[in-house]
Amino acid sequence: MTVLEPDVQPALLADGFVFAEGPRWHDGRLWFSDMHGEAVYTVTLAGETSRVLNLPGRKPSGLGFLPDGSALVVSMADRELLRLAPDGSYAVHARLGHLLDEELNDMVVAADGTAFVGSYSLTPDTGVLLRVTPDGVPSVAAAAMSFPNGAVISADGRTLTVAESKGRRFTAFDLDAGLSLRGRRVVATTPDAAPDGIALDSGGGIWAGFPLAHEFRRVLPGGEVTDRIPTGERMAIACALGGPDGRTLFLLSARDWNSAALGGARTSVIETTRVRVPGDGLA
Repeated sequence: MTVLEPDVQPALLADGFVFAEGPRWHDGRLWFSDMHGEAVYTVTLAGETSRVLNLPGRKPSGLGFLPDGSALVVSMADRELLRLAPDGSYAVHARLGHLLDEELNDMVVAADGTAFVGSYSLTPDTGVLLRVTPDGVPSVAAAAMSFPNGAVISADGRTLTVAESKGRRFTAFDLDAGLSLRGRRVVATTPDAAPDGIALDSGGGIWAGFPLAHEFRRVLPGGEVTDRIPTGERMAIACALGGPDGRTLFLLSARDWNSAALGGARTSVIETTRVRVPGDGLA
């Protein structure tokens, strides 16, 4: 059954970005990276946009938050995790280059500040999901993954779900008391398209961007698709659920994902629509 509010079409919230990515609803604002625009931004539901951090040459991607309110930012190109303090200063939180050869990718951060960071691994079954403790100590949490991308943690903190783009599937892990990963299993497959950024709702549905299919979808465990939101000529990159009631769905799309093809053109946008089922957990 569809969860989209009837007769509500996606509405433009903000534009003028090169490649908006990694959306996270936090403290009354949507945080997101402009990966190829090399900056981190926030936007309110009224469309008031602020650039909070310039990161030239670093390719910012996944975002998350520590218990003290500091933001964690994936620096893809440097294979580092940065920590942005509330006062606007930033430092290296963890260096991850010794654990992988590829660039970093998306990330989810648990309530205690433990981060799980995926790798930009284009060859199937060569990707890794890295675990970074709240004090910045990294390790490999899961290996042999097929391009681990968007990730979410359930509201009870006991399940981590990640989109494996090259595997065209959603994979879940149990989180034990020490936030190690156990019980790896496939939740749903998406044979016709590769998922990118994801969000979890309280009905167990996974909202995901499918860039090459040019649409966002809500996928249930087992693979049933309940809703589709087409993006026309733009690629559906990533999504998030937020707002005061958790029922605003933020949709990030872009003309292409290749920086050379984009050529710095600021054609990436953020749209919103309304859903009946609110967001759930950490994304």
